[in-house]
Amino acid sequence: MTLGLFDDLPATPQAPEWLEPGAVVLRGFALPQAIELLQAVDAITAQAPFRHLITPGGQRMSVAMSNTGALGWISDRSGYRYGPTDPTTGLPWPPMPALFRQLAREAAEAAGYPGFVPDACLINRYAPGTRLSLHQDRDEGNYDHPIVSVSLGIPAIFLWGGAERADKARRVGLWHGDVVVWGGPARLRFHGVAPLADASHAMTSGLRINLTFRKASG
Repeated sequence: MTLGLFDDLPATPQAPEWLEPGAVVLRGFALPQAIELLQAVDAITAQAPFRHLITPGGQRMSVAMSNTGALGWISDRSGYRYGPTDPTTGLPWPPMPALFRQLAREAAEAAGYPGFVPDACLINRYAPGTRLSLHQDRDEGNYDHPIVSVSLGIPAIFLWGGAERADKARRVGLWHGDVVVWGGPARLRFHGVAPLADASHAMTSGLRINLTFRKASG
């Protein structure tokens, strides 16, 4: 099977690939920690299982989600927001592992954003055919902090748009271990994920796991 953008899979960290000022793909940045990251995801989702959230408009999201950290991103008929407890269990979200915080901090620093301390990590699980429409990360309220997004498992096509939803989006191939960081002048760019093709990865079978780190408070 040919996946086009994904024909040559990098096995080691590569040179950074700048999308525009303030936004960069750190190729293979998370490869050294990939096994431990996925083990941590398993432990987190044993406490806060993946679920398909409902949009304010009543649509079921195709991406399955969970959270770790002091705050978790949630969606329902009431709107998009962050909260300290899992609405499914009524319990606090599982604590963010130190490994997660360290990776997010180091990736942000490598992209030119030192001192990043995330308090929320959204964990997305993608299956083939799953997509994420173009959107902005606006629910944090404070846009002084970057977004750090870690790709694990099967490849995806990341859609990097502009300041308006109608702007043409660039298609960027993401592999296992790639990390995308954006902030500063690029903080509110529209972005998304194209429908995933059928694929398999030794660590995740037919799934893609994405970790999105944010500073959601203050």
